[in-house]
Order: sequence, then C-alpha cells, then structure tokens
Amino acid sequence: MKRTVSFIDRLHYHHVWEIALAFSIVFVVVSIIYSNFISLRLAEEETKLMEIWAEATRQFIQADENTDIDFVSYIIEDNTNIPVYMLDADGNILLTRNVSDTVADPTLLHGPIVVDIDENTTQYLFYDDSIALRHLHIYPYISFGVLALFVIIALVVIFTTQRSEQNRVWVGLTKETAHQLGTPISSLAAWQQLLQQRYPDDEYIPQIQLDITRLQAITERFSKIGSEPELTLQPVVPVIGQTIAYMQARISKKVTLRCDCADNCRDVQTCLNAPLFQWVLENLIKNAIDAISGTGSITLRLHKENKNLVLDVSDTGKGIDRNHFKRIFRPGFTTKQRGWGLGLSLSKRIIEDYHGGKIFVYQSVQGQGTTFRILLKNAIDNTPAT
Repeated sequence: MKRTVSFIDRLHYHHVWEIALAFSIVFVVVSIIYSNFISLRLAEEETKLMEIWAEATRQFIQADENTDIDFVSYIIEDNTNIPVYMLDADGNILLTRNVSDTVADPTLLHGPIVVDIDENTTQYLFYDDSIALRHLHIYPYISFGVLALFVIIALVVIFTTQRSEQNRVWVGLTKETAHQLGTPISSLAAWQQLLQQRYPDDEYIPQIQLDITRLQAITERFSKIGSEPELTLQPVVPVIGQTIAYMQARISKKVTLRCDCADNCRDVQTCLNAPLFQWVLENLIKNAIDAISGTGSITLRLHKENKNLVLDVSDTGKGIDRNHFKRIFRPGFTTKQRGWGLGLSLSKRIIEDYHGGKIFVYQSVQGQGTTFRILLKNAIDNTPAT
C-alpha cells in the first residue's frame, strides 16, 4: 500500500507542475495578446488626441483679441504625458512639450500631422509614445522574462525530484541486492569450510574461497552505494595490483593484462575507498575485454601530474565512436548486445561523486583501441628521503 500511495503522490506531483506550467504559458500568451491589443487602441487614441491638439494649437496661433481661447488653452495644457515637437517647413523645432531630452531627429517619430496656420505658413507636428504606452511595449518582455524564470525553476525542481527518485531507486536496489546476497554467501562459506576439513589437500577448494571472498567484496560494494563511503589514505599501486591479479586469472589467455607504473608513483598515496575503486577498475577492464576481438592487450598506466594521479586504462579493442564519448556514462546506454549499461555510469558516480576525481574517454580510434582516464586529486608522495 505504501508503494502505491508513493507512486500516486509522485504522479500527482508531476501533474501539478505540468498543469501549473501550461497554465502559466497560456496566461502569459493571453496577457501578451491583450497587451498588444491595448497598445494598438491606445496608440490610435493618442493619434486622435494629437490631431485635436494640433487643431487647438492652430486655433490658438490664429486667435485674436476677440477670440475666447479658454477651451483651446485647456486642450493644449491637458497634454501632460505625450512628448510633442512642432517643426516648421525647414525642419526647425519651433516648440516642444513634455520633452526632457530632445531627440536628434523628430521626423523619425510619429507623424507628421500637418498644421496649416495660414495660406503661406505650414507647420508639422511629430509626437512620441506616452509613458503608459512605453510601459505596455515593455510588458511582453517582462512577461517572457517571468515565464522563462518560472520555467527554469520548474525544470530545476522537476529534474532534481527525478534525480532524487532515481537515486532512491538506485540505493534501494543496491542495498536490497547486498541483503539478498548475504544468506547464500554465508551458506557457501560454511560449505567451503566443511569441504576444507574433509579434503584438506584439494587444490580447487582455495579457489572456492577466493570466489566467496569476491562475493563478499561485491556485497560490501553494493552496501556502500547511497551512503557516504569512508576514504582512507593508502597507496594506489597495491590496490591496482590486487585488481589485476584477480582479473588476470579469470580472463582469456589471449588477452594480456599489465600495469605500467611510473617510478614516481610506486609509493604515492591518496584518499581511496579500495573496494569501490577496484570496482571501477574491474568495470573498465571488463569493457576492454568485450571490446577486444581475439588477441589483444589491456594496459593500466599510472603516472603523476603535479599533485594529481593519472591512471590510463588502454585497450587494443574496436574503439568508441566520438559521438558516444559522453553518452556512454549515461545510465542505460550500451553498445553491447548484452548488459544493462550501468557499469560506466556507476564508475562515474564512484570516481566523481565519492572520490572527487574525474573519469572520461581520453582518446579512442576506431579499430585501434580506447583509453579511459581517471584523475585522482591530492596525491601524497611518501617516498623515503635518501
């Protein structure tokens, strides 16, 4: 029942975000359309007002001492927000109203509205948008900005939630696997001890013990996923050597597996979780074996760059398409006919999230081979001084 409720809650949560996002988009689009409609209507009204204002100005100029100019003056004074320029026939500015900064060329504004003062005099009125109309012009950009911000926040929340759910599923799966492996491993260990007592000279029983130890190490690795692993300062070369020794006895004799360690790295230490780091090396070695068709070689090269350790895992396999360099670390991505596509994704998590390092495809040539590079930070050289 709890799982059903949890699934329904998550489904409802995502639907709420989708509905809210869709509603926001519709609201912004409708607001923009309506604001554009209002802008057009307001622009038309301002044009009519300027025509009236131009006529009032013409009458004011033509008025004599017997003309009642109170109403005309009221119309002229009532314009308090529309910038106005009155120009003569030569383009000279005769007067301005509501203008704080005079534009260089008023003829680029709205207009002209022709004002015939008399038979020989014609003036031209140009005007700019009012403050209210300018604000309406800016409104669509503000709306788009608010929508973009909302979309970004929504996507971040959704992706964070999905990632959190994936992590919970991942952790739950690994811990359940470790729990399920515990019982048969204990049983196998008891059977191995019984066989060891009855057949103390059997040469194959020690191999059984090695595989039991191997299963126990795998169980320990699974149990560490999802919790903060304990990193201890230790030499790297022995950890690599143990991995190579284990894998060497379990791969084809046609594939050569070796380690090439630089002289300045033999006693170098760094903070490691050995079981998890060995898991990464095993994943890379297994992928290299799958990439090799027939005879080939796998070489682990360890050297030091400044304070960082660099471990290259190179093979003579079929290579990787450059378009797949980043995609191969995504969960579920695989170019093999079998497999879940989780090995490299898990390796990336162990190196980058747990050890604070980097893992990437350093180089790959089709038909010649691939090199994966692991960078580990803060290597400490404990070579004894001579």
